[in-house]
Amino acid sequence: MLENKFKTKLINELEHRFPGCIVVHMDPAEIQGIPDLLILYKNKWAALEGKKNATASHRPNQGYYVEKMNRMSYAAFIYPENKEDVLNDLQSTFES
Repeated sequence: MLENKFKTKLINELEHRFPGCIVVHMDPAEIQGIPDLLILYKNKWAALEGKKNATASHRPNQGYYVEKMNRMSYAAFIYPENKEDVLNDLQSTFES
């Protein structure tokens, strides 16, 4: 599956799973390596970096920002193979 198609489906699933959430597509030109998506839900937030599969390469600084933002709230790399696990973790974060 192409990465853009995966992200489009993912955004739809996020909006369905977390009604009322705001999903913002981040601008990689603004901060190189920042995760693709920022999800705002109630009084919580999370960031997700979408990849087309588990073996897709990471751009410089992506690991750094995912780790840093995960320490702040929740952030993860997401791809078809781990999507359900990440969405379950995200749900736990939003419910805590």
